[in-house]
Amino acid sequence: MSPLRYFINDSRTTGVILIACTLLSIYLANSRFGINYRNFWSSEMHSAIALHLPGNYLEWINNYLMGIFFLMAGTEIKRELMEGELSTFKKAILPFGAALGGMMVPALIFIAFNVHSSYISGWGIPTATDIAFSLGIASLLGKRVPLSLKILLMALAIIDDLGAIIVIALFYGGKLHWIFLAVAGIFFLALLACNYLKLKFGVLQIILALCLWYSILQSGIEASIAGVIFAFTIPTSKLVAVEKYIHNFVNFLILPLFALANTALFIPDHFITSLGSTVGIGIIAGLVVGKPLGIFLVSRILVSLNIAKLPLNIQWKQILGMGTLAGIGFTMSIFTTMLAFGDDAIRDIAKIAILASVALSVIASILYFWAIDKSVVHLHKPIIKAPIDLQLGLT
Repeated sequence: MSPLRYFINDSRTTGVILIACTLLSIYLANSRFGINYRNFWSSEMHSAIALHLPGNYLEWINNYLMGIFFLMAGTEIKRELMEGELSTFKKAILPFGAALGGMMVPALIFIAFNVHSSYISGWGIPTATDIAFSLGIASLLGKRVPLSLKILLMALAIIDDLGAIIVIALFYGGKLHWIFLAVAGIFFLALLACNYLKLKFGVLQIILALCLWYSILQSGIEASIAGVIFAFTIPTSKLVAVEKYIHNFVNFLILPLFALANTALFIPDHFITSLGSTVGIGIIAGLVVGKPLGIFLVSRILVSLNIAKLPLNIQWKQILGMGTLAGIGFTMSIFTTMLAFGDDAIRDIAKIAILASVALSVIASILYFWAIDKSVVHLHKPIIKAPIDLQLGLT
């Protein structure tokens, strides 16, 4: 089985686990043990602070473990750029354009609601698509979401992740310390040198990657970005092996821990009112409405100008449905929230809005694909003549 098909098939389990961890964390945070549970994630580690390392469990998860998540995302991005669905202009232009539209329109919607407030820095929150969640729901819908549409959704989500990484690096880093940034550059060049000299991939590269992470942590840029930087220094021949090695660790440990730690939210009695704030409305409108609108409009423009082509056997109704799936922005949206706002109360409002957006996008996607299923023309001829693994170049 190709890595792409393996990921799509396995995403169903990951999506279900993420949902379960989110619900469990919200329950615990609002139970009689809620205060202890919420304080657990933010309890200080004085020895770590003395070494200028992340100071609590939440920071370790968001700064270090999420770096491994970004490593996996980076291997997917590089592999698709080198030999997969993003390897040629004709293949890449539609998901690139759709992802760009799916980031710009939600950001503009959020800005429109918050342009006169002090919360405009949260514009990056509704721009993200969660790969695991969106593909998990797509997998649960079965044949109503054809394989070619899942592949397009995954390509779009990968590009979206790349865009989110760039946004975080450029707009959500702290004060830059150029000396540490220069040191990080040296470690990056050392990793490239290992690749150029064809040194066996192993302990040396891992040590250099950890040094790269520490340097970026001290530089003021979000430390987890080190994962994707490291991924782009890994030899192409090793990408699949690295991805398979960390795949289960990321999907069944890191992402569940991320969900548990970052959704330890106290839900106040007036939480409906909080969703009516400019932050809440901006996030919900951006993800639930802006995502499908931006993806559909830009895709339509590119195809009408003959710049891009729809995948075979895919109709515009399904592209709009794919947009609703892309509106599921859990992991990166919450991650950006932690960087965009320093006030815990605003963070909680944003997280509640993200969870509401996830629920609304999931419900909208399920209802939409069920509704259009009978109206979509299902062509039974094969999409491509050669085996799909060979066509994707992933065997």
